Amino acid sequence: MKYGHFDDANREYVITNPRTPYPWINYLGNEDFFSLTSNTGGGYTFYKDAKFRRLTRYRYNNVPVDDGGKYFYIKDEDTIWSPGWKPVKTELDSYECRHGMSYTNFKSSKNGLEAEVLQFIPLGFWGEIQKISLKNTSSKAKTIKLFSFIEFALWNAEDDMTNFQRNFNTGEVEVEDSVIYHKTEFKERRNHYAFYSVNEAINGFDTDRESFIGLYNGFDAPDAVTEGTSKNSIAHGWSPIASHYIEIELQPNEEKDFVFMLGYIEVDEDNKWESKSVINKKPAKEMIAKFDTVEKVDTAFNDLKRYWDNLLGKINIQSGDDKLDRMVNIWNQYQCMVTFNMSRSASFFESGIGRGMGFRDSNQDLIGFVHQIPERARERIFDIASTQFEDGSCYHQYQPLTKKGNAILGGDFNDDPLWLILSTTEYIKETGDFSLLDELVPFDNDISRAKPHFDHLKASFYHVVNNLGPHKLPLIGRADWNDCLNLNCFSNDPNESFQTTGNKKGKTAESLMIAGLFVVYGKEFIKLCKTIGKTDEAKKAQTHVDNMIEAVKEYGWDGDWYLRAYDYYGKKVGSNENEEGKIFIESQGWCSIAEIGLEDGMVKKSLDSVKTHLDCEFGIVLNSPAFTKYYEEYGEISTYPAGYKENGGIFCHNNPWIMIAETIIGRGDQAFDYYSKITPSYLEEISELHKVEPYVYCQMIAGKEAFKPGEAKNSWLSGTASWNFYAITQYILGVKPDYNGLSINPCIPSHWEGFKFTREFRGATYNITVKNPNKVSKGIKEIIVNGEKIDSNIIPILSKNKEHVITVIMS
Repeated sequence: MKYGHFDDANREYVITNPRTPYPWINYLGNEDFFSLTSNTGGGYTFYKDAKFRRLTRYRYNNVPVDDGGKYFYIKDEDTIWSPGWKPVKTELDSYECRHGMSYTNFKSSKNGLEAEVLQFIPLGFWGEIQKISLKNTSSKAKTIKLFSFIEFALWNAEDDMTNFQRNFNTGEVEVEDSVIYHKTEFKERRNHYAFYSVNEAINGFDTDRESFIGLYNGFDAPDAVTEGTSKNSIAHGWSPIASHYIEIELQPNEEKDFVFMLGYIEVDEDNKWESKSVINKKPAKEMIAKFDTVEKVDTAFNDLKRYWDNLLGKINIQSGDDKLDRMVNIWNQYQCMVTFNMSRSASFFESGIGRGMGFRDSNQDLIGFVHQIPERARERIFDIASTQFEDGSCYHQYQPLTKKGNAILGGDFNDDPLWLILSTTEYIKETGDFSLLDELVPFDNDISRAKPHFDHLKASFYHVVNNLGPHKLPLIGRADWNDCLNLNCFSNDPNESFQTTGNKKGKTAESLMIAGLFVVYGKEFIKLCKTIGKTDEAKKAQTHVDNMIEAVKEYGWDGDWYLRAYDYYGKKVGSNENEEGKIFIESQGWCSIAEIGLEDGMVKKSLDSVKTHLDCEFGIVLNSPAFTKYYEEYGEISTYPAGYKENGGIFCHNNPWIMIAETIIGRGDQAFDYYSKITPSYLEEISELHKVEPYVYCQMIAGKEAFKPGEAKNSWLSGTASWNFYAITQYILGVKPDYNGLSINPCIPSHWEGFKFTREFRGATYNITVKNPNKVSKGIKEIIVNGEKIDSNIIPILSKNKEHVITVIMS
């Protein structure tokens, strides 16, 4: 069953049934200020950090799901309804929610009244705009009562949900004209406050939740709304809210617009007060004045749309397949940008308080957005590298507000350092900017320990070299990419974290996934060294890469596939010798991409084994057979029920590694089959089963051994976004930046007649037409650039500010 449709021309997903199988959300904001908005008005807002600067409350895992948001209540005589359907849930005459690029627009109607609510965050602005338009479409005059509603969070989202003995006593507000100010803790340790305004004189307000809603009511039936008047309450402790009350008269066909703004203010410590206990409202009033008319709002909204026109104009394909085109041209790129902003911190599956930015995560996310905003990618690389130590190890996570490493979680995830080589080389290939290698970047955010960024890459490479186990394979540490394969944990206490417990930390548990990763990015490190003239470094590094290849061949091959690991006792993991978990996806992907044993047929055998043992209707499962009992020596991976998450679930993040590997051996049909199985636009018809949004990737789909195969969870914030974009554009469609130009090497389904690919690169526009007259998957007969045939499959860097015509003939 479908719950809406794609509007590709407007880059929107249009939801026409509010009862989606799970809340389908969107993200507002592009830099410092963000909101999450569901298709029924749920969600929350924060500045930079969803843990430490939460403006509004949200209740995860609630009953009913998705309660709490930025709501409007409309009282039209005896009928009360909301434009987003929730929280009132009155049956509407019409309902439409349009999720677009950093905006959401609701349009609903009831009893001859139309309501439209446009939500967005203007570029470079620390506030969210809600433009609500009310139109009387009936034949008689109407008197409407409009109530706004938000619930303030007390800044630290974790403390806000736990420290009630304090928090019920601290809430403070001020009300002046049509603006409600939230100033909890402002007089002591904070220099920031929030406000909620409307550009219209109000008939009343409320700032105390109990007064507005009533102690025994829900969001669906607040006392003030049902009674038809505000209480003019002032919060003193308890739970501060902001609600405006406006009485509106509308003649037939008359329409009125109102602009609401939820804003965030920071002031200098010496400039906090207007007078004793009265906050300095001047910066808030200046913010409000910027968007106090509909015309100003419309101008800002058009600026936002032009911003996205520019971002999404850098890569564009025409394949003849609408489902593919809309993912590559619109939604996949959009999700990559959202994931760049959020990492894994704030979604409807991530509460925003448990995780910050990931070292591993953010490096991988970069490959999906570097072509859009390279200048911010450069900054992100330095932020990540600054949380590294001199030995190459690093903090696993850092907080976006402070950019400091998370010392509580620490490090010792031994794949982490290598991803810095990925992000750095991809950035340089995209931009040609080698200068970042010379920039001084601190270790552990200590500027006195700063060294050139190249030294950080070298430290990343040699962290693996200096941490090898008995088989000369990389030690896994706490875990590698698979956080749940905890080979040094050995926990029997349910109150312990698998990732932070190391009861038997030793020098024996080794990872074949890291081995393959090291060969891939070791080769990239070598290539970079040669490109910048560091030939001696390249020679030294080549020795270590060669040694790793031999170690994998000798100790990492199980006959038909690559082993996954060696455990604490030196026993094989991911072997046909095992009772369960005989084969894993990660090592098949990375050792195949590394081309280890390619000449001996190992890569083909490995990928054939993936098809035989791991593939299913809904994607490639992580391991098979799934574990049916707890293996203390394996850790968290064996705690999940069979078919879910890391235990036999379809982890969409690592499926692209197999797609890429398939293109290396020329199997375009198989690569694209894997691609289409997990790509959301191809799953729209099974939304009732899939549950999550049909326009963005999820982290996990239940695998073949699950109770409900095909059901998805953890949408939006996942490395799935960047890796699928990387796989489809650079390996299947085969347009890949290199140091000296654009490499062209498609590996497509053999029935394709070709495709068109427009790519902005180094200031020029490359209009590429690929023709496939002989219906092959891979192979290039000739490439013609601006009418002249070239001898290489790398198109050289062409003149800036010009459009160039490239024709590629496959054979």
